[in-house]
Amino acid sequence: MRSQILCNLKAPLRHRALVQPTVFPRSHSTFAPKNSRSAPGSTVLRAAPTIPFFGAFFSSNKPEEPSGSMSYPDQRSDDQWRAVLNPEQFRILREKGTERAGTGEYDKHHPTKGVYNCAGCDAPLYTADHKFKSGCGWPAYFDSIPGAVTRHVDNTFGMKRTEIVCSNCGGHLGHVFEGEGYSTPTDERHCVNSVSLRFTEDQGAGKAAEKSKA
Repeated sequence: MRSQILCNLKAPLRHRALVQPTVFPRSHSTFAPKNSRSAPGSTVLRAAPTIPFFGAFFSSNKPEEPSGSMSYPDQRSDDQWRAVLNPEQFRILREKGTERAGTGEYDKHHPTKGVYNCAGCDAPLYTADHKFKSGCGWPAYFDSIPGAVTRHVDNTFGMKRTEIVCSNCGGHLGHVFEGEGYSTPTDERHCVNSVSLRFTEDQGAGKAAEKSKA
């Protein structure tokens, strides 16, 4: 009787030793070929589709220039600019930076007369008559002194915009937007960094510049 009981106890153990767990080989790749079959019970990870917008958002591409890089009358080197500009002016004017909305000195500045010059080379850019209240958080102008501002196509951040720079030194001013519905003569908004500007009440300088460009 005792020997029969021991045999009955050992039988499941012998059976368990003979049953080996099924182990599926692990793939070195997380991507499955189109026509491959997955092993039962295994999980296949597939690549998520790429989103072009985010690739463009983190892109370091510079704004497109017309064929043959633009040449400006004021050809100072970066070292020469650093000698006359403070770090924030250099970041925006020479490295195409942007100041935070609502923080600029000239955002809510609305004089009845005067001229806004380039903070880098002091060339006249806008008159007080060009400025209007847009509520965008940056100084806004519906036009500039003729020939004072040059436009370039800017494709950064996955969208097409128009960059504006000083025609004399190439300093970055901001961007221009069209067709926004403002009740201005041009329906354009020159969205300009305050740091890129220097205001003077000498209205004569602006008028002289307008006459010379006419």
